[in-house]
Amino acid sequence: MFKPSPYEGLQTLFAEGKELSDKERLLSASGPLLSWYRKNKRDLPWRRNRDAYQIWISEIMLQQTRVEAVKPYYFRFMERFPTIRSLAEVEEEELLKYWEGLGYYSRARNIKKAAQVMAETSDSRVPDSYEKILKLPGIGSYTAGAIASIAYDLPVPAVDGNVLRVLSRVLGSYDDILKQSTKRKMECLVEDILKEKGKEVCPGDFNQALIEVGAVVCIPNGAPLCGQCPFHTVCAAKSLGIISELPVKTPKKKRKIEEKTVLLLEYKDKIAIRKRSQEGLLASMYEFFNVPGKLGLSQVRDMFPNICSVEELPGAKHIFSHTEWHMDGYFLSLGELPEGDFLFAEWETIQKTYAIPSAFTAYKKYLDHRYGGKKT
Repeated sequence: MFKPSPYEGLQTLFAEGKELSDKERLLSASGPLLSWYRKNKRDLPWRRNRDAYQIWISEIMLQQTRVEAVKPYYFRFMERFPTIRSLAEVEEEELLKYWEGLGYYSRARNIKKAAQVMAETSDSRVPDSYEKILKLPGIGSYTAGAIASIAYDLPVPAVDGNVLRVLSRVLGSYDDILKQSTKRKMECLVEDILKEKGKEVCPGDFNQALIEVGAVVCIPNGAPLCGQCPFHTVCAAKSLGIISELPVKTPKKKRKIEEKTVLLLEYKDKIAIRKRSQEGLLASMYEFFNVPGKLGLSQVRDMFPNICSVEELPGAKHIFSHTEWHMDGYFLSLGELPEGDFLFAEWETIQKTYAIPSAFTAYKKYLDHRYGGKKT
């Protein structure tokens, strides 16, 4: 729980009737921002040193994933892959298993590709150049900026969604933060601050301070904690009473709803999985057998005439970026092997070896419960 901001002495120029430029607004708060961060920053494992490899992995994991959810994955991942070379040489199947549960599996494939590039071109080290980092697979301007500034003290911006929200409110900006032009504008502004302040500002701390304010003070959901904010005397949104109006974001398109029926096929205490196609959603991942649409019990029996027993399972839902799966499920015990490109294995073996997407979490939990007491 943060205490109220100790920066009551920071001059509030609104009272003087002086209109601040965007740059002046950030410059005037840079000192209090850094002091606030160094006093209040969260103790996160990837902040305990400035190792570029560890920073890179943490930043990729943190994309679309909460900090607390990432921590156990991060520790396990770094224990298995302590070096870039160990990551470059791992088989994809094992890599995906270590990524299982984090979702967005293309991230895992891209970090292996990037590791292979670094193993070949930079002696298995993360490059110390922003431009070279940006060229690596799966790395955009934010991630490149985070690595370059935190690990190497380079004066480059790291502007993510948290930072865009903070800057929109501090500057009173109605620019749409989902537009690339808005992001670039904010990146240029932060870069100007970093270059003008020079050695007075540690680029990594400054970038992380902006991110931290967005994560724990000017929060994404709910009212911002303005009394704890180092920007509170220069925040245009607070002064003008427009906090609830900012940031501006183009409304997202409604997700496409897809109905599916998931069939857990069992034959002699072994469960069927299959590999998805190499393209599209969850490319090349293993999954339980499923078909489009909402099938009734009679339709399921028609598909597999040699059913020894069948159990109807609770429905489940999973949300992707642009798609939403609504699933019904059945557990089928079969009297003979079905036709099709199936891999049958004991559930314990599947758990240890194959990455099953989190979209099927409800059905994985069912199998955990069903086979938890069985010896396999």
